[in-house]
Amino acid sequence: MNIYMTDEQTLLTSDQIELVEAILGYAADQEGIDKNSEVSVTFVTNEEIREINRDWRGKDQATDVISFAMEELGEDEIDFELGEDEPILLGDLIISVERCKEQAADYGHRFERELGFLAVHGFMHLLGYDHIEPADEAVMTKRQEEILRHFELRRGEL
Repeated sequence: MNIYMTDEQTLLTSDQIELVEAILGYAADQEGIDKNSEVSVTFVTNEEIREINRDWRGKDQATDVISFAMEELGEDEIDFELGEDEPILLGDLIISVERCKEQAADYGHRFERELGFLAVHGFMHLLGYDHIEPADEAVMTKRQEEILRHFELRRGEL
């Protein structure tokens, strides 16, 4: 899977960006995602994600991660067949680094754990996982924790 990272304000270290890339690559492998797939990840401030959340979701507040799935068809959208060599566009993830730091402190674990969680959580949404119903939440949570455990990113560990 091709992963495109954007950190225009240099909010993360190169090691942190590589960690997100490794987590998403591993998650894609575990989920059987086609190697010809693409996902983009953009790291932003609270103000930037607030604007995106307001403009695209009608919620005028900062959030931690937003997922924009490309494979979901909206009303009046047309499904089309991809050519043989065309990549499968899974979607875009927007992660607030500021909110990530805040939540890591609130939950008592390392920043990298929260960063990994937000990346895999957003990615799972791109794949169709959801957590509205308790049974769906249990499935999604289990998959996320399995992926994070592979990287030794556990809750409550500083």
